[in-house]
Amino acid sequence: MRTVSATLLSLMITATRALAAGGVSEGEGLGLLATFFIAFGILIVMFQFIPGVMLFVGMLKGLFSASDVESRETAGTK
Repeated sequence: MRTVSATLLSLMITATRALAAGGVSEGEGLGLLATFFIAFGILIVMFQFIPGVMLFVGMLKGLFSASDVESRETAGTK
């Protein structure tokens, strides 16, 4: 039983690797268009990240300055 299990396991591992290879040689890498597509996606994310950070900083400034104004109003000074 142990021999049959070991044989089936080794066949499954070999078959899986053979099917996953798909007949393509290794080391082909990405094509030029795929590289440009990935770079374009990264640029979009970065150009959306910068305004997002600016809005977040503005929101934090507004929150902390609003609490500062409220504390001044409750103290009676403006």
